[in-house]
Amino acid sequence: MKRAAPRTLALSFVIVLLAFSASAACAQEAENPGEAAAPAEIRIGYLRAYEPQLALSVLDIPPEDIGIAGADVAIGDNNTTGRFLGQEFILEAVTIPFDGDAAAAYRDLRAGGVQFLLTDISAEQLLSIVDTAAEDGVLVFNVGAADGILREEECRANLFHIAPTRSMLADALAQYLVWKQWRRWVLLYGSHEKDRRFADALRRAAHRFGGEIVAEKLFEDTGTARRTDTGVTLIQRHMPVFTQDLPEHDVVLVADESEVFGTYVPYRTWVPRPVAGTAGLVPSAWHPASEQWGGTQIQNRFEKASGRRMLSKDMSAWTAVRVIGEAATRTGSTDPADIDAFIRSEDFSIAAFKGQGLTFRPWNRQLRQPIFLGDTRSVISTSPQEGFLHQVSELDTLGVDEPETQCRRR
Repeated sequence: MKRAAPRTLALSFVIVLLAFSASAACAQEAENPGEAAAPAEIRIGYLRAYEPQLALSVLDIPPEDIGIAGADVAIGDNNTTGRFLGQEFILEAVTIPFDGDAAAAYRDLRAGGVQFLLTDISAEQLLSIVDTAAEDGVLVFNVGAADGILREEECRANLFHIAPTRSMLADALAQYLVWKQWRRWVLLYGSHEKDRRFADALRRAAHRFGGEIVAEKLFEDTGTARRTDTGVTLIQRHMPVFTQDLPEHDVVLVADESEVFGTYVPYRTWVPRPVAGTAGLVPSAWHPASEQWGGTQIQNRFEKASGRRMLSKDMSAWTAVRVIGEAATRTGSTDPADIDAFIRSEDFSIAAFKGQGLTFRPWNRQLRQPIFLGDTRSVISTSPQEGFLHQVSELDTLGVDEPETQCRRR
């Protein structure tokens, strides 16, 4: 019953606000018959880097509209309420190559009147525009980059993070493995930079929650073809040999964000062991099979709109647009400064089909959120796990906590 009180108050506030808005509209109509006030536009830009790319499994190839599809659904949700408040939300999406000029794309969006910006670009590209955005009074919402440096050493006051960090994902996985009493891990990691970063996050999680990495092994990317007629046979022979000399362990952890070998690990190890990380049991911001906490409702609406199931980037983009919409509704303002102030206030939370209202960490602007643990078919568990306590929020057991932060906002 205690949990329902804030929602009741919020609902009452919205009802009063809608009634006030309707009364104001009627009064204006009475004063100016035949004239309806033009809605206040809230322009949201979406800057992403995307190129068609292969994955080890054709099922893992990112759809062309990934992220944008989620933002589109949220724009519709915002406008459902916004039309009663004289607000209209408009999405403008721009796609650049992975090595594209983010600064030029941002300038084009800004010239079109964008006041808020969602980004799904690299950390380097994001840092090339965020300070200019701050000078322009634009709030930026990171829905794609998992790099901790964006929340810590290179954090910015106008930069909010919807996408979870690698450390949040690794902590969520580690909590579950420790809860299961599977404490002895071996770590297989790729040779690319982002693979090493996730491996670092797994090492940190092991130290933090009592797991033990008993062995590590590097899988070098030699640039060989990922798909050949004899590939399955070669993989079936190679992977057991690669994992043959490992010490006794409970779980195989895989850090292969680059999609070089990770998908080939489950069911092919020398000894039968569970696989987790970027393959097997995978931590993520969302799962396309999630049905809890009203998940079926958003999944059905998303599938009707896009023709596919909702992925993590879709949910992150949906959440970012809804954060803006919720703040605009509650404040009755389209001013980014007012939106920013409300998001940072104690009155803010956003419902995102994850069982509780989500808020931003005040020290680094990261969205607190549960992390799903799932395979290709279903959700296995959700972290934080039972028994992992925190003096402020159990969600703060995932990722960098306030005493650890290196953020000194600029």
